[in-house]
Amino acid sequence: MQIEKYLARLDFHAALGLDVETLKNLQLAHMLTIPFENLDIHLGRKIVLEEDVLFKKIVERQRGGICYELNGLFARLLADIGFEVSMVAAEVFREDGTTGPLFDHMALLVRIGDDQYLTDVGFGDSFIAPLLLSNTTDQTQGHRIYRLQRDASAYTVMAGSSARTDSIKPSFKFSTKPRHLSDFDEMCTYHQTSDQSHFTSKEVCSRATSSGRITLSGTQLIETDNESRDVVELTSSEERQHALIKHFGIFL
Repeated sequence: MQIEKYLARLDFHAALGLDVETLKNLQLAHMLTIPFENLDIHLGRKIVLEEDVLFKKIVERQRGGICYELNGLFARLLADIGFEVSMVAAEVFREDGTTGPLFDHMALLVRIGDDQYLTDVGFGDSFIAPLLLSNTTDQTQGHRIYRLQRDASAYTVMAGSSARTDSIKPSFKFSTKPRHLSDFDEMCTYHQTSDQSHFTSKEVCSRATSSGRITLSGTQLIETDNESRDVVELTSSEERQHALIKHFGIFL
């Protein structure tokens, strides 16, 4: 891992320490600069979960990726800096309250001293700062609220608007069992090939901004700014390509 190149990709210039502040700064920089995107799936390009391949794509070719790619490479960066980090497998909640299969999502746990933090740079519109695992009260970030609920076998991430506490609903659940990058191969293949996967149904490219999020979803460019939402319909492939370059730095 060439740490300096990765940090340059993140436009990260702060001092590095094995502390919560560094972890927060790294996660935020990642969310602001590297998009969550599934474009390769729609281009017919196979996603390969190998660290050198991910580094070339995300750092050298200035691309984004899906959760396995983004969190997989971020885990390596954190480990090389010196953090104690592990990959964990998660089940994502559907609209009907059921969950998808295990390994549907990858998140990361980072231990700092006696505390563990959930960090995640690959779940789209999600928390932009690590969540303290032992804190079961509301953890507010901007206009969003996150809450960790624990049962005998797993944690569930709850998320919603700080303006409407009744909007909080489950996002994904995970156990703390450490996993390897290769453990996610089967589900990564599923999300690239199955017509049951939401990744194959529509192109998405999305990243956080200082006050919200910008997302290319199909033919729509969507900008959120706190609670406001602006949607622009892109009517040509040229407009779509221009949006990818302007807002995400992606040249296809």
